[in-house]
Amino acid sequence: MNPAIRRVGAMLILLLLVLVGQLTYLQIVDANNLNKNPHNVRTLLQNANRPRGDIITADGTVVAHSVTVNDGTEFKYQRQYPTAGLFSQVVGYQSFVFGSTGVENTYNSDLTGQSLRVQLHSLGDLLSGTQGTGNVVLSLRADLQRTAQAALGSQRGSVVVLDVQTGNVLAMYSNPTFDPNPLVSHNAQFAQAAFTLLNANPDHPSLPRAYRELYPPGSSFKTVTASVALEDGVATPDTTFPFLTQLTLPQTTATLQNFGGENCGGTLTQSFTQSCNTTFGRLGLELGEQFPPGMAKFGIGAAPPLDDAPGAVASTGLVPGSFAQNMPQFAFAGIGQGVIAVTPLQMALIADGIANGGVVMTPHVASEIRDANGKVVERINPSPWMTATTPQVAAAVTQLMINVVQSGTGTAAQIPGVAVAGKTGTAQNAPGQAPHAWFIAFAPAQAPKYAVAVIVEHGGNAGSEATGGAVAAPIAARMLRTALGLP
Repeated sequence: MNPAIRRVGAMLILLLLVLVGQLTYLQIVDANNLNKNPHNVRTLLQNANRPRGDIITADGTVVAHSVTVNDGTEFKYQRQYPTAGLFSQVVGYQSFVFGSTGVENTYNSDLTGQSLRVQLHSLGDLLSGTQGTGNVVLSLRADLQRTAQAALGSQRGSVVVLDVQTGNVLAMYSNPTFDPNPLVSHNAQFAQAAFTLLNANPDHPSLPRAYRELYPPGSSFKTVTASVALEDGVATPDTTFPFLTQLTLPQTTATLQNFGGENCGGTLTQSFTQSCNTTFGRLGLELGEQFPPGMAKFGIGAAPPLDDAPGAVASTGLVPGSFAQNMPQFAFAGIGQGVIAVTPLQMALIADGIANGGVVMTPHVASEIRDANGKVVERINPSPWMTATTPQVAAAVTQLMINVVQSGTGTAAQIPGVAVAGKTGTAQNAPGQAPHAWFIAFAPAQAPKYAVAVIVEHGGNAGSEATGGAVAAPIAARMLRTALGLP
């Protein structure tokens, strides 16, 4: 055979093998990713034109369901969201134009009856040729979600409530929010106009601030600083610190000042109760290279594994190995400023870790998957995410947080007859902007059931006069009262 022909033949065989390999990869190995790709029009149309199960809250409110329609389009079903913006940043939406987000995306295969766990419980539907569906039961409670909505009112911010022992997200609300119903319209032009208007809003109502937006936590982060210092033996609750109005920062002529120019110090317990910046800035310096790994144990620098697409964003912390070159940042990190940036969910998880004896639970927004007949197909079982500290340190920090609510900066979070453990935060922003008001807490303090994190952006209605104790603490108390079934 002519060598040239042989080379051409070999090249053709090689190209055929490459083609077969690529087709095999696309159809088998990468099929799942292609099906989930938001730009896959075929998948969007298939999902929009098939029956879809309900999404229901833990207390029985239907927040997403489908109805049959005959609206002149090729679609047989229309997705509806009866509670509009109350749950939209958790539930998301299912649109044939824009794809899916939130729970609609994460649990798409269950809702459409395509997951193996639903199909195994719907063999009768499979044999009869009927398209079975699954229902998703959320861990969120409608009563708590409504309380968060009412408590924030017109103020921008977020509220997160967790079940301490399970990691169940019981409430996760952010203001502003949005109504997903226009986005799922079968009229593509109408849906596109609504989407464009939504994204043009400078307040970004489609942004799930609770788990996708980063903020400086301010003094609420002193719970982490205190925990790391106690566990690493840098301090005890009785360690004393000098009374100062400001702390001179090494490697610079700048200073770290106490809130309002206050002169404070004393024991760690006293400093925590009064939220003394100079004490905790000093602790950040004394911890040095012990600080970054201590933060990491609380999840700082990682993204919480939340089952809500597109997922939670990672918080930011100190860079290991940078202390010698950048000591002032370690001081600022001690008071939750500088490079420290977190989501409200992350701060709720920090409170959860202290309340749960040092173990941070994996957060999740779904609790059960059920078949179309209401039978439980699978329960989302609790699992630990991080071991933040020891039970002994968690107990010590709990007492520090109890003092804050009993006699410190967080007295507005008191609940008659219930011991509350909490920590305030007033986080500075860019020059000229009012501070964020923070509060994290859990209750009952000695037998914790619920953990909460509240942020009111730029002080809300109080503006530049805001503090975490005055603005965010009352909201946290209101959430805990509702969770505990108190008036």
